Amino acid sequence: MATLRRKAKANHATNRARSTGTPTTVASTKARAGYEQAFETIYRIVLKIPRGRVMTYGQIARLMDDRYSPRLVGWAMHATPRDERNIPWHRVINSKGSISTGRIIIQEPQLQRYLLEAEGVVFDARGHCDLSVYQWSPVKRKTQGESLKPPRKTARAVGSTKKITAPASVASRPSSKQTKKAAPKRAQAAKKAKASK
Repeated sequence: MATLRRKAKANHATNRARSTGTPTTVASTKARAGYEQAFETIYRIVLKIPRGRVMTYGQIARLMDDRYSPRLVGWAMHATPRDERNIPWHRVINSKGSISTGRIIIQEPQLQRYLLEAEGVVFDARGHCDLSVYQWSPVKRKTQGESLKPPRKTARAVGSTKKITAPASVASRPSSKQTKKAAPKRAQAAKKAKASK
């Protein structure tokens, strides 16, 4: 009976591969699961970006231990699921501070810019926002000799009573309420700076 089940599963997989034109192998299934896991990690990072702030594709890729490219982050943003999480895909922009979805969203090429402007992000005449004002990082900014990556949690030895604690800088980060209040102030400051030039 067990051998009949195995043969039926193998026959089903073969028929499925013939109908879709792609072979169904264990390796391709593992690769698909790996990308789905990477996409979910990207979505968790993007969900943390506060209103009125942005991150770049490369910045998110660096937070993922440099295992993935900024292009994969772009693919993940293009494949953002429409579910109850409401992932703010529009808060991820390119390294120049401009939007990259103009060629992808044919119906409304400026949608990403409109969504960001509604949150208080100001774009200049060239279509770039000032990343020094609007870029957000979940870890403190890189200074000389420091890494952009979050600190790694070390594994505890068996029987060890030592607890793993978060770095002290986590407590000093502003809350999402504080960043929401600061977004209009940043927009006003950017307008004043632009007007004075």
